[in-house]
Formats: sequence, C-alpha cells, structure tokens
Amino acid sequence: MAKQNISILAVDDEEPFLELLKSLLEEEGFYVNTANDGVAAINVLQTLPFDLVLLDLKMPRVDGVEVLKFIKDHFFDTQVIMLTGVSDVKLAVECMQLGAYYYITKPYSSTELLAVIDRAFERKRLVTQNKALKSELARHALSSHIVGQSKPFLEVLNLASRVAPTDSSVLIQGASGTGKELVASFLHNNSLRKEQPFMALNCASIPETLIESELFGHEKGAFTDAVVAKQGLVEIANGGTLFLDEVAEISLMVQPKLLRFLQTGEFRRVGGNKNMKADVRLVSATNKDLRKEVAAGRFREDLLYRLNVITLGLPSLRERKDDIPILVDYFLKNRLRGKEPRQVAEQALEILMKYDWPGNVRELENVIERAAILCLDNVIRVDDLALPIGTRSLIEPFGLSSGEGTQIGSAVPMVEIEKAHMKGVLKTVNWNKNVAAKILGISLKTLYTKIQQYNLSKD
Repeated sequence: MAKQNISILAVDDEEPFLELLKSLLEEEGFYVNTANDGVAAINVLQTLPFDLVLLDLKMPRVDGVEVLKFIKDHFFDTQVIMLTGVSDVKLAVECMQLGAYYYITKPYSSTELLAVIDRAFERKRLVTQNKALKSELARHALSSHIVGQSKPFLEVLNLASRVAPTDSSVLIQGASGTGKELVASFLHNNSLRKEQPFMALNCASIPETLIESELFGHEKGAFTDAVVAKQGLVEIANGGTLFLDEVAEISLMVQPKLLRFLQTGEFRRVGGNKNMKADVRLVSATNKDLRKEVAAGRFREDLLYRLNVITLGLPSLRERKDDIPILVDYFLKNRLRGKEPRQVAEQALEILMKYDWPGNVRELENVIERAAILCLDNVIRVDDLALPIGTRSLIEPFGLSSGEGTQIGSAVPMVEIEKAHMKGVLKTVNWNKNVAAKILGISLKTLYTKIQQYNLSKD
C-alpha cells in the first residue's frame, strides 16, 4: 500500500506536539488528520475511515481508553498505537489487552515511531487480506486463469482487458454458470486496484432484510441479532473492488441507498446516524434482463444507468462449443490433482460437443469431475457421463416422434411405445441404468422390472 493511500488520525491535547507529529508523518507521505481531544476524535472517526490512530492516553473530557473502546467496537481492523508518559505504562499495557496494537512512551524518536507504524500497517494489511481470503474461498470460481479460445469468448475478454484499468462500473450479463464471477476477478486482477481487497456478495443468497447490513454494516443493537457492531463489505473493500452477483435481487428498499453510495461514496451503517465514506469500484452481474426488470417496476432505472457504464455480455457454452475440449482438458488436469491422468473417449467427447449445456461451464465441470471419479481404467466413456439428455434426441431415432410417418398418434398400443422409448433411452446412454432411470423419471427398481417385463437386452 502506497503511503499516500494510508490514512492516519493523530489525537493529542498538546497542540505543539500534535503539529510536530502531523508534520513528521506528512513528510513521510502519509495522509494525516488530527483531533485535539477524545470527543473530536470520535466525531472524525464517524465520518472518515482510518487505517491507523495514534492516540494519546491522557486527555480531558474523554480519555484515550474510551476512544480506544469506541474504535474497537466500530472499526475492528483500524490499528491503534497508544502515546503515553512513562508513568502510564501499566495503563497502556491494559489498553493493548483491549485491542491496541502497541504503545510508545514519550519522548520517543521519529525512527522508533515510524518502525512501529510500519509494523501496525503490516498487521492491518494481514487482517484485511484475511477477510478478503475468506471471501475468496467462499465464492465458487473456475480458476484464477480464464480458459477459452473461441471467438465469442475472446471478444468479451478483449473488451474486459480494455475496461479493467479504469474505475468505471461494469455490469456483466450472462446465464448461470457462464463464469461471471471469474470475469469480475479478471477485471480486478488487471486493474490499478489489484493490490487492494476484492469482496464478493451473492445478493440472491442473502435474505432481503440482511442485504443492507451485508453491504453497509450495522451498529450494535441496530436489530435483534446485532449483538456487536459489524463492518459492511464497502468498508472492507475500501480502495478495492466490490462484486455484486445477482444484483437484480437487491430489494427496492436498498436500491436507493446503493445508488446514493455510487453517486457520493457515502453510506450509513444500519442503525447509525453518521455518514461514512469508502472508495470502491463496483462490478455487478446478473442473469436477468435489467431493462425488463425496470419496465416491471422491480429495478430502478437510475441505478441501472449507474451500474452499466460498461456492459459485458458473456456467451453461453453452446455459443462457444469450440472451447469444450479445452475446458475438459483443463478440468481433468486441475480439478483432480493427485489422481492419475484421465482421457476422454472419442465417442464421449462427441456427446459432450452435441449437448446444449443449459448449466453452461459449471455444469460441464460437474459432469467431468463426476465422470473422472467413477470411470474405469482412467478412460471416460459414454457410460460415465451423467447427462440429462433431452427426450427429443432419444425418441426420434426409434420412430416415436410426432412427425409425419411416425407411430405417435397411430394405432400402436401404449405398452409398445413405452417399450420402444425405454429401449431407446438405454441404448443412448449405453445401458447406464442409473442415468436411464433419471431420464425416464422412474426408480432404478422400476427400471429393472420393466427391462425384465419387456425382455430388453443390451444386444
């Protein structure tokens, strides 16, 4: 983190000392605010975010201990260094037990102070990094590397690479499983904010009543379960990127607050009455048509204009089938580490290329992972592919479609139609009975009974 991006609040009731301290820190390149007592410090803290507070222990009105408690109740990862006289060392140690990072006794050298500040910032960086890492682990992404060489996919990637270095808001549109979150990570990793946090929130997975708290945080006692104050994602992502997946699911109650934040950078925690600020780049994603949502009255038009300064439309997997062999190879090499290399039989790959993949890349990944685990002799065959193949492709080869010259609608007993259909399904999945039962919508026991009843055989 560059020093000009690091903010420090220096609090001391001795004006000459405070000015000297501010001058020293600004010469080092830090952004510095000052407060000459505890009340002023608390007021400033409620309006601006700080990475570090240098806090005098002995002050009139509200002392350093009370300010420290306020900081730790509301700004968990803000580091605090206590400034104390020699006689206050015991009290300073008690402050460390309350959450202060360190204490320095007056008088002290500038070298000593700057060394402690550096260590405090390293701790702050690790705390923030840990929060971001937990978010990263929680979200499902294919990989830190984007896989694909088809023309539609490369066109989107090219546009994303041109947009990434800017701070413009980006809206990623695409069906579920197309890799929207992966592209959001790509935008962050190729931006000027790449060293700062990337925080993700799936708006569809959070109850409507809690989305505001997740975004902006809440104060202690703001609602029944708010037993402690909590930072929102906009605070944690300050300086970095905030990714809102399924943004269309944000309620009309919260949309105006998100819009205000995008316009001003200001927000309030739930239950709070002070404006706070954060600087984040917003990337959002949806599998819905937001213009239709606007027309239906479910989404604000002015918020839509704020979100889609740049729009990236991701192609579905059936629009980039040339990438299927590459993706299959990638999943086999990266999703099954420690296992022997797998190969895909030519007929199995042919079926993968013909299937329409309504679940897109995520569905392909799941199918390959399952097949690789269950296949024999390290070769994935048709039997190993658990695909819900459409009934149209199953029925037509056996003359049972509703087209001209077929048996549907003619004088054929229902039992013969069932027998032919069941035989067709079994043949299509190479007699994988588990898959056939799923396609037919019957239990495995019923399938075995029907096979025996109709005297069906693989030959």
